[in-house]
Amino acid sequence: MEASGPASTPVTDVFLSGLLFVDVVFSGLPKAPASGTETWATGFDTGPGGIANLAVAVRRLGLHTTLAAAFGDDFYGDYCWETLSTGEDIDLSRSRRFPGWPMPVTAALAYDGDRALVTHEQPAPITLNEMIGDPPACRAAMVHLGQDPPQWPAPVAAAGGLVFADVGWDPAGRWPEELLDLLHHCHAFMPNEHEAMAYTRTSTPQAALARIAELVPLAVVTRGSRGALAIDATTGEVAEVPGLPVDAVDTTGAGDVFGAAMIAATLAGRPLADRLRFANLCAALSVQGPGGANSAPDRPRLRHWWQTAPLDLRHEYSFLESL
Repeated sequence: MEASGPASTPVTDVFLSGLLFVDVVFSGLPKAPASGTETWATGFDTGPGGIANLAVAVRRLGLHTTLAAAFGDDFYGDYCWETLSTGEDIDLSRSRRFPGWPMPVTAALAYDGDRALVTHEQPAPITLNEMIGDPPACRAAMVHLGQDPPQWPAPVAAAGGLVFADVGWDPAGRWPEELLDLLHHCHAFMPNEHEAMAYTRTSTPQAALARIAELVPLAVVTRGSRGALAIDATTGEVAEVPGLPVDAVDTTGAGDVFGAAMIAATLAGRPLADRLRFANLCAALSVQGPGGANSAPDRPRLRHWWQTAPLDLRHEYSFLESL
């Protein structure tokens, strides 16, 4: 099923912008590293991270993807550019390379079903707003709400594109409510339950969802292994779907993969409950391998999962047969 696109002819399905990192992932750690000791990991992976997690996940689901991000001209910059443009067939015409600027690097340490992150980053030479200018015509876009308010969602929404938004952890612990004012051009907002409750000043995921639903047509609150809940005012649907039990190797990028799947399923016109199931499945498959972008599932992997799933899950996820 095809969804209606923007009034102008879209040049891409999904337009993305954000910070790009090189992810170095150590998985299978028995415990958190302690000072003065050496801890051995049973798994290791490296690849593009940050906004690349979302870009790769969207592209692997079959959508033409355009990414605007800053790349350094160092070894890691070359590696990320080649991996995304040639390896994943992502359009980097809106991205830029900056001589002398080192690529940001994140080390992810995965243990106890979660992960800790260590990041080194120097500010990019220009802001994303300066880099993007006029955004391309697109069916959907993803924006990350942060300290530098994005200026490009307004023209995307005016042209009929659906703007999806997410938000990150606030290390200062202030969780400013005014950040929610940036949602007025957005179709959807998809924070996790901790972020949702903190920014809305509520005490339950359900209350946070209700508050978010006052601000955007599609409100989604993710709950990790416990699934997700959502309200879609455009269709009148309300849904809550449990997560899929899996043995998590590395949860890096799982939220990005969830968001990518929600975008794809929304553009495909699926019912809200199926959209949540699809996003939960994609996120669950992604945590079974190290890294975010590298473990994002593609359509053959999703098809294989459905064909080999227990009968009850095959019935619940019967919409996957259309893949």
